[in-house]
Amino acid sequence: MNLKKLLRPHRTIPHTSWTAPSRWSLTPLRLLILLSGLTVFGLGEALLIQSTLGNSPWAVLSQGLSKHTPLSLGWSTFFISIVVLLAWIPLNQRPGFGTLANIVVISTALQIGTDIFPIQHHAIWVRFAYVFGGIALIGAGSAFYITCGLGPGPRDGLMTGVHRVTGIRVGRVRLVLEISVFTVGWIAGGRVGVGTLCFALFIGNSVAIWLGLVRHLENAIQHRRS
Repeated sequence: MNLKKLLRPHRTIPHTSWTAPSRWSLTPLRLLILLSGLTVFGLGEALLIQSTLGNSPWAVLSQGLSKHTPLSLGWSTFFISIVVLLAWIPLNQRPGFGTLANIVVISTALQIGTDIFPIQHHAIWVRFAYVFGGIALIGAGSAFYITCGLGPGPRDGLMTGVHRVTGIRVGRVRLVLEISVFTVGWIAGGRVGVGTLCFALFIGNSVAIWLGLVRHLENAIQHRRS
């Protein structure tokens, strides 16, 4: 297969054989893919943090909160996710199983990752490997998690809810949210650096490429079945 074609970013979310008909429709395969995707996502966030080159915007906020409270990074992420989920109430947003799993699994995987991945302070190439490895894992985790169709994560649900209520474009809502949490986290002491910039520049393409790979995987599954 042509590698360039295989790695071409996919602009839409593919419908797969494991995509749920409703947000609470669970099967063993769907549950496995969901939990695996969320775990990979959390481990990717941990790699970014452990690179010490800068975190993703929401991880900047989590780290800032952890510096001013007794909460670990994992518990800070969990707490922030719960607060964001509560903001769904006035927006009349309803969570799915994937929404709740997002809160628990990503927080847990992030904490495990920061415990097991060594912090890189010296070898710059290893630190950048952490950054781009983290971005790749977050993209992979996002692609498999999203295609399960079991409900958006707290942050994505907040974004779409604000868009629906206000009519402001999704991209602008996302930009305001990201800048807001980034700024608060930075002021609170969360780590910002070149890794944060790399995340902002490449995470969109990472998710898009992995969605394309998922589409090819689904096509291969359907071809084998036929």
